[in-house]
Amino acid sequence: MHLFVDISSHGFGHLAITAPVLNAVANKAPNFRLTVRSALPAAKLQQRIKTPYTLIASATDFGYVMIDATRVDLPASATAYRQAHADWPGRIADEARFLANLKPDLVLTNVSYLPLAGAAAAGIPALSLCSLNWADLFDHYFGDQPWAKEIHAEMLAAYRSAQAFLRVTPGMEMDVLGNVQTVGPIAALGRRHDLGLNGDKAILIAMGGIAHRLPVEDWPRQPGVRWLVPAAWQCRHPDAITSESFGLGFTDLLCSVDAVITKPGYGTFTEAACNGTPVIYQRRDNWPEQDCLIDWLTANSRCFEIGAAELECGQLAAALESVYAQSPSPIPETDGIAQAVRAISDYASAA
Repeated sequence: MHLFVDISSHGFGHLAITAPVLNAVANKAPNFRLTVRSALPAAKLQQRIKTPYTLIASATDFGYVMIDATRVDLPASATAYRQAHADWPGRIADEARFLANLKPDLVLTNVSYLPLAGAAAAGIPALSLCSLNWADLFDHYFGDQPWAKEIHAEMLAAYRSAQAFLRVTPGMEMDVLGNVQTVGPIAALGRRHDLGLNGDKAILIAMGGIAHRLPVEDWPRQPGVRWLVPAAWQCRHPDAITSESFGLGFTDLLCSVDAVITKPGYGTFTEAACNGTPVIYQRRDNWPEQDCLIDWLTANSRCFEIGAAELECGQLAAALESVYAQSPSPIPETDGIAQAVRAISDYASAA
C-alpha cells in the first residue's frame, strides 16, 4: 500500500490523531509505503510517526490565523481564505496532477480539503480523519457574510468528495457532510517515568503547537509544586523546569506528570484522559469544537476549568486541589485506532 497523508500544521493535534493510526497501519500492511506532506517541524513528525516515510515539507491548509492558542484572528483568516479560493479550480487541477504523478493507493487528510478535491479529480480514493473540519468552522465564523457562501460551498464539495470522513470521538457532529463514519477515541499511550523531583508535584504546561506564553515567572510559589515549561520561554521562576530537560517524548512526559495545564484540543485532552493525567484547562475564545471536547473530558477524566485571569496570575491552588480530590475515571479505550486502520485498509484495497 502506498498511502499519501496530508497533516495540518494548525497546532500539533492533527498529528496526534494521525500518527497512532499510521503506526498501526504500518504494523499491519505488508510493503507499506508512506508519503507525508506537512509544514510541521520535521522533529515533531519523527517523534510521533514511527514508521519510515518520505516527507514533503509544505502545507495545503492553514486552518485559521491565530493571535495565540486561544484566540482566532478573524480578519486575517478571512483574507487568507479569500486568497486560497481566488483560483480554486486551478488549485484543484494542480493538486490532481501532483497526486496523479505520486500514484498513491489512497489519500488521507487531517484535515485539509484541497487534497480531497484533487484526489477526486485524479480518480484516487480519499479519506479524511479528524474531530473537526474547516468547512464547519468557516460557516461558524463567516456563514452570515455574503462573500463566504461560494467559498463554503467549495469547501463542502471537497469534503463530500471523499469516500468517508472518519470523525473521531469526541468530535463535532458534521451532519452537513453526508459521508461521516464515526470512530472511537484515538490517543497515543505513554509510559510513566520517575522525573526525579523528590516528591514534588510536576505540573506540565502544554498550550499546544501555537505560540501562547504564560507569565510563569510572575506566578506565586507553591510549596511542593514544579512547573514544566517550554525551554523557548526562558522562564526564570525558581520552581520552573524546562520540559525538554527530561528527554522524554510528549506522551511519556504527559504520562509522568501529576497534572497538565492546557486549552481544549483533541490531542492533549484525549492523551491526558487515556493516560490517566488530570487536566486543568482554559477555554478558547469562540472555538466551536471545544464543547464536545470538554463534555467528553468531564466524563472521562479528572479536570478543572480555570479562567483566563486566574491562569494569567498563576492562581492555581484551588484548581490543583480540585483535580487531586476527584476520583479517577475509568481509562477510555483507544478503539478508534483499529477502526481507522480497518477503514484505510478497506478503501485502499478497493482502489
